[in-house]
Amino acid sequence: MLEFPTWKKIWLWGLALVMALAAMPSLFSAGNLSWPDALPNPTVNLGLDLAGGSHILLEAEPEQVVAQRLENMEEGVRTVLRQAEPRIRFGDVSTRDGQLSLLLDSASDVDRAREEILPLMNGTGLIQEWTLEVVDETRLILTQTDDGADNAVTQAMDSATEVVRKRIDALGTREPTIIRQGDTRIVVQVPGLQDPEELKALLGQTASLEFKLVDLTALPTDVAAGIAPPGSQIFPFADDSPQAGTSIAVRRLGGIKGDNLTNAQQSVDPQTNEAVVSIQFDQQGGAKFAQLTEQNVNKPFAIILDGKVLSAPNINEPIRGGSAQISGSFTTESANQLAISLRSGALPVDLTVVEERTVGPDLGADSIKRGMIAMMIGSVAVIALMIASYGRFGVYATVALFFNVLMLLGIMAIGNTTLTLPGIAGFVLTIGAAVDANVLINERIREERKRGRRVIAAVETGYKEASRAIYDANITNFIAGVLLFLFGSGPIRGFAIVLIVGLFTSVFTAVFLTRMWVAGWLRKARPQDLNV
Repeated sequence: MLEFPTWKKIWLWGLALVMALAAMPSLFSAGNLSWPDALPNPTVNLGLDLAGGSHILLEAEPEQVVAQRLENMEEGVRTVLRQAEPRIRFGDVSTRDGQLSLLLDSASDVDRAREEILPLMNGTGLIQEWTLEVVDETRLILTQTDDGADNAVTQAMDSATEVVRKRIDALGTREPTIIRQGDTRIVVQVPGLQDPEELKALLGQTASLEFKLVDLTALPTDVAAGIAPPGSQIFPFADDSPQAGTSIAVRRLGGIKGDNLTNAQQSVDPQTNEAVVSIQFDQQGGAKFAQLTEQNVNKPFAIILDGKVLSAPNINEPIRGGSAQISGSFTTESANQLAISLRSGALPVDLTVVEERTVGPDLGADSIKRGMIAMMIGSVAVIALMIASYGRFGVYATVALFFNVLMLLGIMAIGNTTLTLPGIAGFVLTIGAAVDANVLINERIREERKRGRRVIAAVETGYKEASRAIYDANITNFIAGVLLFLFGSGPIRGFAIVLIVGLFTSVFTAVFLTRMWVAGWLRKARPQDLNV
């Protein structure tokens, strides 16, 4: 009991002091004091309910994902059948009623066509995504399975969540909360952002960029009437385009999408001095872009963003090197916003804002104030009770409680975690729970003294026997905290984080630190009795 090696003392004191020092920047910030820039600055981030900010709920349309898969399948089927040797001829392609239907010229090509299409049907090999049916000997019908559609929606929402995260990170905000809610919704909470308009504009932009050839066979009267030639589709010009209010017909398949972009930056066109967006394709995208421009010199192609044509320039010469510029009456801000959207990737599905609210910083400040008052009252009550009940050992428990709070705050600061209002509740709960271990230890020491054990033996037995109950209790609390973190969201997770970290700090301070202090006092004072 009395033997505490020097290395162990250094380790215990060092860990406690380092974690406590890590809490200092957060305490300075809470007191509106400046922390020296030359020193490390780990701080606890405040959540939406404490710092104020914006809350936005986004919802996707799963039908859009299903329609996009159908179009991708059509383009893939056309490509593999045309590249087959010998070529498989087909016609009467239809995508009505959510099915891809095509008619082969010869019944003898059915088996070959099936072999070519089969790799496209089950890309992952884990679930059956498509079914293939042969009707009237030469007509092939591909239908999406329910499992395939559900899997596609799940993947699209996971991808959309990551894209949203990248876009918000590009704004420079700290610790946003971005989580899935249900099958088709995403919750976005950005602490400290009081004006959500910029965020809404950034998240509402799908940033689906496409380069498609203009259909020169389309009659202007038909386009104005919304009638597109077979194999083409009509897109309107953007509202800020010189051709705003008109539309253009483009080839539906065979274009290039922005999936192959590696970079996008806002820049200025030296010839017109207008804001533009410079883009760079990867090797595959650059090769496709070069091929498209080489094969269609002196023909126009449309630059389409989120279903609207920005411009339809003429291809004067092949564009090699994988770089290009997008112009469209941009301001510097709108060009930079588009560049951020393109860099973070296109959303695989349109997201609509279905709920929006802003939390003012005054409400958060009031919550912090009330939480601190509750913490102070709880601390004073616990300290008074411990000292009155256990004397010197109560003082040790009080000092351990002080270190427990600082270490808890320091660990959260080092982990760059976010403190929410339920997290403050977790702090208050930790203050009460942190002394549980000392109560168990001190009561056991008191019992051992009543049984006639000597001072040192009673203290040693008290720590040893009480530790079992302490570990058992904290393990059950740890399991509960982990389950809250895994299955909870938002505020519940904030509470769980404080609870889990508080369990480790309370055991460390209540069991190990107090034992070191008690051992030092016993070795120095050699008391004949204990006032416990």
